[in-house]
Amino acid sequence: MKETSFDQTRWYDRLWAAFIYFTRLPFWRVHQPPRECYRSVVEFWPLTGWLTGSVMAGTLLLASMYLPYAVAVLLAIVARLLVTGAFHEDGLADFFDGFGGGGKDRNRILAIMKDSHIGTYGVLGLVVYELLLAATLFSIGGETGALAILAADPFAKMVTAQLVMMMPYARREDEAKSKTVYRKMDWKAGIGLAIQGLLPMTAFLWFTGLDWQMVIFVPCLAMYFLYLLIWRRLHGYTGDCCGAVCMLVELAVYLVVAACL
Repeated sequence: MKETSFDQTRWYDRLWAAFIYFTRLPFWRVHQPPRECYRSVVEFWPLTGWLTGSVMAGTLLLASMYLPYAVAVLLAIVARLLVTGAFHEDGLADFFDGFGGGGKDRNRILAIMKDSHIGTYGVLGLVVYELLLAATLFSIGGETGALAILAADPFAKMVTAQLVMMMPYARREDEAKSKTVYRKMDWKAGIGLAIQGLLPMTAFLWFTGLDWQMVIFVPCLAMYFLYLLIWRRLHGYTGDCCGAVCMLVELAVYLVVAACL
């Protein structure tokens, strides 16, 4: 993969890098962006949520036409796992393992999170998370459930992207598991990020008529408390932290929607 400076990269190279980085679809067979582009993939993270959310919502709607709704929900979850390669789920498991087993020892937390083996906290965290995800999507039901997915996926990624702006990377760059440290965004990238995350959510709230203050505020509050936890324990973020916060913020959206219906 060719090397270049960030100033020489083009926006569509950075967009392409985001789809390669955050999904397991073979975009890399079509185009190989410069390596430097991967430092800015967070700028287009919500847009990848448009794709993964569409796959999940489409699977839910299609499967529900022929199968019981509970089965359709499970198939929708599996479809997203296949498209993303369980990328964020891996981060969630490492997050639970690190913060559950590392206590308040920063170095131990980072070491546990970097370990590729999953521990008790990671297993229990993933099981509880997936059960809550399936249960809330089942309780929302129908087209509203599919629309909630289309809105929550990009919105959660937009909210989580603020971690990159709010704190430094917790490790040295050469210690990053993905060998990539995200760059901080300028104001243009920030506006683009907001549009990507808020547009689907605005359409969802307009269509359903739900209390927008609750649907927006509670997930953002969840992100803030997670930010405080991460800052107090690590004084910086990791890729696993970003994945975990994204998953938990998305779940918070579904929980609020289910409570408001």
